[in-house]
Amino acid sequence: MTLSTERTLAPDDRRGHAHPGSDAILRQSGLAADADASASMGAHPPLIDPALLARSDKILFIAHLALGDFTYLQSCFAAFARAFPHIRIHLWVDERRRTSKAAHWPHLKKYALYDWLAECPYFDKIYNETYSPALYKASLREAQREAYPIVVSLAELERHKYALLARKISPNGFVVGQKKYVRPYDLYKRFVYSSLDASIPALTLAERSDRHISDIYAGWFRQLFGLAIAPAERYPVLAIPPRWMQYAHEQFAAWGFANDSGATPKVVFLNAYSKSIERTWPLERIIELIRTMRRDAAWRDTGFIVNVVPEDLTRARAVFADANLERTHLFSAEDNFFQLPAILSLCTLIVSVETAVMHLANAVHVPVIALMRQKNPEWAPIDKHNSTIVTVDRHEDWVDKIGVDAVMAVLAQRPA
Repeated sequence: MTLSTERTLAPDDRRGHAHPGSDAILRQSGLAADADASASMGAHPPLIDPALLARSDKILFIAHLALGDFTYLQSCFAAFARAFPHIRIHLWVDERRRTSKAAHWPHLKKYALYDWLAECPYFDKIYNETYSPALYKASLREAQREAYPIVVSLAELERHKYALLARKISPNGFVVGQKKYVRPYDLYKRFVYSSLDASIPALTLAERSDRHISDIYAGWFRQLFGLAIAPAERYPVLAIPPRWMQYAHEQFAAWGFANDSGATPKVVFLNAYSKSIERTWPLERIIELIRTMRRDAAWRDTGFIVNVVPEDLTRARAVFADANLERTHLFSAEDNFFQLPAILSLCTLIVSVETAVMHLANAVHVPVIALMRQKNPEWAPIDKHNSTIVTVDRHEDWVDKIGVDAVMAVLAQRPA
């Protein structure tokens, strides 16, 4: 696998950074950053009137964000903050696992994404307590009191429900939402969508397959605001706070991942977990991979870190205790999201199923082997030089159809 020596520069996310005014931004956006953006925008003006943006002091975005979503959406928010520094950005993070079962609340409250959002300088307010019906209603009332002049729903799942939420939050504001084709007899959805002042049309499957997810997100912000986000600016970036980098170095030392000279040996990070079962590997496959790699001279002395989601730690510990693997340690970001990218950044290689870890690997510039289905090719890692994708054979196959031999075949092609 050829590794890239390029490094993506983080955009300047500081509010108040020198930049052209909104009129200049819109003039510049007439020059398409790339062919995809030009095709998606055409000659149409932005959905939100520049005059409305000029006189607005705040905007609310609504999204059902996962870590992978924000990995690429953050560049869009940063571009908006630079272009319109007078507008305070508020973000509603809707928890689709919302439940009345109190036993689930501690886990939902500690969603890792909230740690990341808290470190982002371009958000002035985040609604992150939507995981229970009562908190959802309280957040709704709080948002309504803001009287937002502009509300934008970026939600792609159940688009009509989020269009309705946006209008509930701002009865008199300018509301934009995602919109999908509605059958003529579906009068309820047609009524809901009629309440929108503007809409972002859903892409067809064919259109999505020809674009990376970062291009799709950049296209939304071009349609909404006339912003041109260059392809190089769409790469994920991640500023890891120093305290968590110190934590990672101390953890590596505690695990014995350093020799007498202080140098770090090969360390491979393995992730088998995804939120959906069709994108998950069994832990037993991870154990098989470790044992197989150890039989290869190139990986014999390698250290392994196995990622485990907090709710599965007890079971994973039992499974790995029975396996009795040397130089293998379980890891879970139990305290803070940044524990994960800090640990990833010190690794030699990352092997991950189709989830946020493979995108974070690109953000910290560590080579990754991504195990993916054939569905949703727009979610492939963006850094092709630092990523190798192993896909299933058939469109309907789940990730667990990928065997250890397929990973070893990729490793055999890597330089020693």
